[in-house]
Amino acid sequence: MPAQVRNSAESIRAGHAELRPARRKWTTNGLFASNRLALSDDFTMLDYFRNLSKGRIVLWCYLIWYVVMVGFYFDPTPEIWFNAVGISAVVGVALLLSVAGPNTSRPDRWQIFRLFMMPFAVSSFSSLIKGRGFLLIVPPQTFATVVGASACAAFVAFVVTLKWLGCNADT
Repeated sequence: MPAQVRNSAESIRAGHAELRPARRKWTTNGLFASNRLALSDDFTMLDYFRNLSKGRIVLWCYLIWYVVMVGFYFDPTPEIWFNAVGISAVVGVALLLSVAGPNTSRPDRWQIFRLFMMPFAVSSFSSLIKGRGFLLIVPPQTFATVVGASACAAFVAFVVTLKWLGCNADT
């Protein structure tokens, strides 16, 4: 590699290194010590959840609610799932076209995934709950409602705890 290219690549890496926090393999916060699962050299799953915005927390709760309700009301009928995939493809492409424009940046892979996953989830959810006595998205079985709400509450408590521990670790 030519010296000029190598030096510019090194300077770029050095500039980005200043923006990233130092990697710690072990984290201690009070009584807790854990080996953090790394997504990359400087970013862990715990960092991801600690830095979630309120909107992303809501999206995660939607996913948790969907998974719990599918667990309770799963129907293996192939038509439900093929229709959901078809609707996901059509609506997902339309949503992708609506967010992409000449003056906008390309959506990242997770945004693209969400643009296709949401129509799939809505379509399959509506097919699964049809005729089962749901009130909007709330199931008629109290136990299913409690499990779904508890799973969402546990997730929110987990994220809030991570945010609290993260703030206290910096002080």
